[in-house]
Amino acid sequence: MITLTAAGQYKLIETKHQTKILYLDEQTYAWIEPMQIGEILVATSNTYQTGCVLSIGSFRLYDVDDEPDLSDQQHIELEVGQDYWQGYLLPTGLPSADKKRSRLIPTTEVITENPHHNDRISVTQHTTH
Repeated sequence: MITLTAAGQYKLIETKHQTKILYLDEQTYAWIEPMQIGEILVATSNTYQTGCVLSIGSFRLYDVDDEPDLSDQQHIELEVGQDYWQGYLLPTGLPSADKKRSRLIPTTEVITENPHHNDRISVTQHTTH
């Protein structure tokens, strides 16, 4: 089962100190890459000054369970061009007030705009645009 749990707008910026910041609607995450660990999102409430905008577009957050060709976990997809999406796996979900950090694993598994998955997506929460 593929469940769309959130959708909205994102912006990925880089600060003048080369820190990537991901905004998902009103949520803010530092996107860091510690050596030998991989990519991590860290929940933050800080305000950041934009050095440059890396990407902007729509995002979609999915929960996947018992799909033969997809990993059974939370997926986030960022629109990186017109009808082109980059997928990431979130093994422990997005960071929260209780769990400040989460791994972010790039994947070739893309659900959005994929005709193989379109008829299997259910929506559980109101999505924003």
